[in-house]
Amino acid sequence: MQWEPTLVPVISLPELNLPAFEPQLLKKEGQVFIFDFLRKKYLVLTPEEWVRQHWIRFLIDHLNFPKGLVTSEKGLVYNGLQKRTDLLVFDRSGLPYFLIECKAPEVKINQKVLSQAVAYNQILKCPFIALSNGNRHVFMEYVVEEGKFIQQNSLPPIPG
Repeated sequence: MQWEPTLVPVISLPELNLPAFEPQLLKKEGQVFIFDFLRKKYLVLTPEEWVRQHWIRFLIDHLNFPKGLVTSEKGLVYNGLQKRTDLLVFDRSGLPYFLIECKAPEVKINQKVLSQAVAYNQILKCPFIALSNGNRHVFMEYVVEEGKFIQQNSLPPIPG
């Protein structure tokens, strides 16, 4: 059965502490979908996806991170289980550089969220991670001399 997506009339979406953008939304069988221009497909619009899409547009449109270095839902195996990162930015040599763990706006950024990102990063070895629910953002940098992540006040620079 073919379906014809219809443009979604203005719907109420939560404002986030990230620059606004004009999302491409469609409605299918009562569900709203958002276009992910990294993966070039429509995805179910969940609260977490709303945050992830804001981050994608913020990194590329406002901070000038190269689109080719940003990926979403990158698979990895952790403790024998298949997991996926929310957003991963690579450096220009193709190494993982910046991991962003996105949560829905109502999810608190706490030790549990940090532990999840750090666990994934044991595999990835990114020097920078961020935790975000779209309203609160925590930035961390791995300090080799101390052997741990230290909270920072800002995002990492564009990867060299």
